[in-house]
Amino acid sequence: MDRTQKADAVAELNRTFNEVGVVVVTRNLGMTVKQSTDLRNKMRAAGATYKVSKNKLAKIATQGTDYAVLADLLTGPTALSTSVDPVAAAKVVSDFAKTNDKLEIVGGAMGNVLLDAAGVQALASLPSLDELRGKLVGLIAAPATKLATITQAPAAQIARVLAAYSEKQAA
Repeated sequence: MDRTQKADAVAELNRTFNEVGVVVVTRNLGMTVKQSTDLRNKMRAAGATYKVSKNKLAKIATQGTDYAVLADLLTGPTALSTSVDPVAAAKVVSDFAKTNDKLEIVGGAMGNVLLDAAGVQALASLPSLDELRGKLVGLIAAPATKLATITQAPAAQIARVLAAYSEKQAA
């Protein structure tokens, strides 16, 4: 890489760090190209990214952002998983690491809060932002549904009583 490519890479990483909600640092312990491609596809499907970058450039890119706390984790063959949704990247990396022993979760950060590997696992166990929104909509819609059911019940009961009374009269 020449100097301009490095400057572009740092600027891109810095822009990413300013836009995302979580960064997960993983260590590649000899993953094949196919495994890396599978992980990237799963990340893309979840709205996250997986990027291998030079540690020195990543450390420079974290300066001036909330993710400056990651500097100590950036040693060895590392990769950065990022997502705007604070749970998406952690969930995909955690699920992938369970089935692949060549990917190790080193840690991560949510803003300026540093997470260890157990913290990333705990974050991965939380429901995603979309799941939480769905539950919230369900909770808001439930009272309206119950209200409609309750208001219709007396009318249905009256109709059944009148039908039974008319059948009794007819017999």
